[in-house]
Amino acid sequence: MGKGGEKGEEVGEREAQNRLYSWEEIRRHNLRTDKWLVIERKVYNITKWAARHPGGSRVISHYAGEDATDAFWAFHLNPSFVQKFLKPLLIGELAPGEPSQDRGKNPQLVDDFRALRKTAEDMNLFKADPLFFSLYLAHIIMMEALAWLLVSYYGTSWITTFILSCILATSQAQAGWLQHDFGHLSVFKKSKWNHIVHKFVIGHLKGASANWWNHRHFQHHAKPNIFKKDPDVNMLHIFVLGDSQPVEYGKKKLKYLPYHHQHEYFFLVFPPFLIPVYFQIQIIMTMIRRRFWADLAWAFSYYMRYFIMYIPFYGVLGSLFLLTFVRFLESHWFVWVTQMNHIPMDIDCEKHRDWLSAQLAATCNIEQSFFNDWFTGHLNFQIEHHLFPMMPRHNYWKIAPLVKSLCTKYGVHYEEKSLGKAFRDIVGSLKKSGALWLDAYLHK
Repeated sequence: MGKGGEKGEEVGEREAQNRLYSWEEIRRHNLRTDKWLVIERKVYNITKWAARHPGGSRVISHYAGEDATDAFWAFHLNPSFVQKFLKPLLIGELAPGEPSQDRGKNPQLVDDFRALRKTAEDMNLFKADPLFFSLYLAHIIMMEALAWLLVSYYGTSWITTFILSCILATSQAQAGWLQHDFGHLSVFKKSKWNHIVHKFVIGHLKGASANWWNHRHFQHHAKPNIFKKDPDVNMLHIFVLGDSQPVEYGKKKLKYLPYHHQHEYFFLVFPPFLIPVYFQIQIIMTMIRRRFWADLAWAFSYYMRYFIMYIPFYGVLGSLFLLTFVRFLESHWFVWVTQMNHIPMDIDCEKHRDWLSAQLAATCNIEQSFFNDWFTGHLNFQIEHHLFPMMPRHNYWKIAPLVKSLCTKYGVHYEEKSLGKAFRDIVGSLKKSGALWLDAYLHK
């Protein structure tokens, strides 16, 4: 009976492969209740599977009706293993006359980018250095220990408390960059170990949720700076971004806030409150609502450890104030670093670009230096990170010249700037978008 079942599956697979589809037909299957996508010319019906997708239903659904080949290779550590889950979803192939890429994408550019990825694999650039990540984790733990020893020996004076807060904020920021590495499966060869250590770092060292981060961050990588697909550009009507959204809001006479002043109130809203208020509420609600009990346990272990360490010195209320101040400092660091690569770039509705062009339109780099690498967690190489999200960060500098060369060949803009200019461009971009909103609000 087992052999008969296997033969039946083989027959079903051959029948599916014999079904041929055009891009015109595939594009129609991009609805909530009807989702197809293409990987290496094979057509898959992911309608039911999307809800069980380990990376979340949204990230895979963002490619409904499209070619998802490059996204598939970017996000899966073991593609051959994942193919086992894809087999039952196979419904056919692209017709012989159909191009491999949808919507008129440049096939030569796409092929050259895939060749670049193969070159990176041949150069072992997807192999992590265990010593690098061990030392990185060690320096975070040392800062945590240093902060506790500081208050143990010097007491709770204002000066000591401020220095301690800066050390803890630095530790939290660096732990944030480290969890990012494990979340992207860029450290261990096996996904399982990346997931386990990811939960430890983001849960026990930061008090956050691995699942919350995964479901949110992978959407950002799949469709960076795309409204309704990238959660990082969902500003809850507090800011208007890019060139099209401000005009749309202005024409509709939407004025939730005085957007022509957003470059000024940005300093009072975004950096101070993102982590200590918005993220904290969202993380806790998500863990409870979606029953991420393992994540909740890891987060609880963080708070237990923190309060055991600091209640003896500051009391319950004092420890809460200290934690809030640490998150306040960390939030400023996090916002400036994460937004400098994206807010000044192209932010718009879906344009169906190829993988290389889409990532380059939404990201820019910051000049390399030892400080910039450490301060940003190597997110100064945002372009390389977005193109190859599973590449260990210590290898970005090696692939960067090849990425630049490919971009030059096809006239794709590769933007690199100083850290100071990157920070100024955040404010300048918000000011520009606010001016577009005001003009549309008053005159259109």
